[in-house]
Amino acid sequence: MLTITENRRETELTVALAGRLDTTTSPELEQKLRENLPGVTELVLDLAELEYISSAGLRVLLGAQKIMMKQGSMKLTHVNETVMEIFEVTGFVDILTIE
Repeated sequence: MLTITENRRETELTVALAGRLDTTTSPELEQKLRENLPGVTELVLDLAELEYISSAGLRVLLGAQKIMMKQGSMKLTHVNETVMEIFEVTGFVDILTIE
């Protein structure tokens, strides 16, 4: 299960994820981002409550990164140890901005 909480202030969108971002839940996040990214120049993904991310979830993050490279910036915040390990093993630490 994945809970997505959005908070938009002008051109900044913060999306907090809680639960598991996997094959089942990735399409939901992808759809939310597709709906909300037009006009956004700063995307912040708060992963404090994200317990797990699969390759399907990584693909959604990569897609969001590609969009945001054209219209602004994207960063990930509050990445826990488990998710950070997945980013390190997959090389996503070199692709994504993680704070």
